[in-house]
Amino acid sequence: MLRFLTAGESHGRGLVAIMEGMVAGLPLGREDIQKDLARRKKGFGRGARMAIEKDQVEILSGVRHGLTLGSPISLSIPNREWQAWQEVMGVEAPAKPVEPLTHPRPGHADLPGYLKYGFKDIRPVLERASARETASRVALGAIARRFLGEFGMNLRSHTRAVAGITAKKLSWRRVETSPLRCGDPQAEKAMLQAIEEAQAQGDTVGGVFEVVASGVPVGLGSYVQWDRRLDAQIAGATMSIPSVKGVELGLGFGGAGMRGSQFHDVILPGSLRRRTNRAGGIEGGVSNGEDIVVRAGLKPISTLAHPLPSVDLGTGEEAPAHFERSDVCVVPAGGVVGEAVLALVLAQAFLEKFGGDSLEETRHNFNAYVSSLPGELGRA
Repeated sequence: MLRFLTAGESHGRGLVAIMEGMVAGLPLGREDIQKDLARRKKGFGRGARMAIEKDQVEILSGVRHGLTLGSPISLSIPNREWQAWQEVMGVEAPAKPVEPLTHPRPGHADLPGYLKYGFKDIRPVLERASARETASRVALGAIARRFLGEFGMNLRSHTRAVAGITAKKLSWRRVETSPLRCGDPQAEKAMLQAIEEAQAQGDTVGGVFEVVASGVPVGLGSYVQWDRRLDAQIAGATMSIPSVKGVELGLGFGGAGMRGSQFHDVILPGSLRRRTNRAGGIEGGVSNGEDIVVRAGLKPISTLAHPLPSVDLGTGEEAPAHFERSDVCVVPAGGVVGEAVLALVLAQAFLEKFGGDSLEETRHNFNAYVSSLPGELGRA
């Protein structure tokens, strides 16, 4: 079973991530992880924090001479901001009490977290609820991506919409060089303008990213129990990304107004492939061999330079919400995080089906399975 944990606060000493259950013998180096961490930092509309943090990952365990050992893989990502926050976020009590934060932000975990844990300060909530945590998941997702790549699977993402402006076409070639990771230059121009306008007004904007996983074999996930359905696992993992408020697979809500004869993907004789992919690569909770397509809608970031009205939890009086350095738009980075969580879910489902303690054992099991499949679905 593949599982993972992350730890660390936004302005603490750093982030830590542990993955258990990855097979032995997988080629893995620091650069395999570093390149995805670098992609997460990019995107027009990101805040000054991204210019400060270098996100230099260190592999602490589980890898020897460039190959995984089958033992837990642990990663560390130091926070450069820690140097300026040691008094506020130190483990030991400071000589003088730190001024508490008591103005929660609408749309953030500040108030419910403060009430849930009985804090007298919203600082502990915003530190862990911060999207800074996603750097850990991107690092772990890079390991999962490296594993999936051994079996011909590839994941990529693009920005589909920002501030209500939707891309009408997609050129994958331009996505990674685009400031918004958008494949439609005309739509991107309007998106950039919308971000600039929001920034000038002290506001933020949301949008939609799309992740596509290709080369996924038929048979991942299961229909036998609700929690084994692959689409349910993907939806849950994607919804766990900060700011995500909606997830759809394939046509998603777009298919709700269609007739069945219009929506369902016709099965082609001989190949057993599909004429279309409106289901997004999953039927009945099981992958069907087509691309898995996931879209997520992100709400605007809740930290506003011109804060919304809130309450001072110390006095009970109206007060502006807390403002700390913030992004204006995180949709491009959201797509990179979306790739990571999808890779983690697919790696978990893949190992559940094919097992193996080493890469070669897993490969043997996989090849035996796909060689038994009919049509183009068999590709060992």
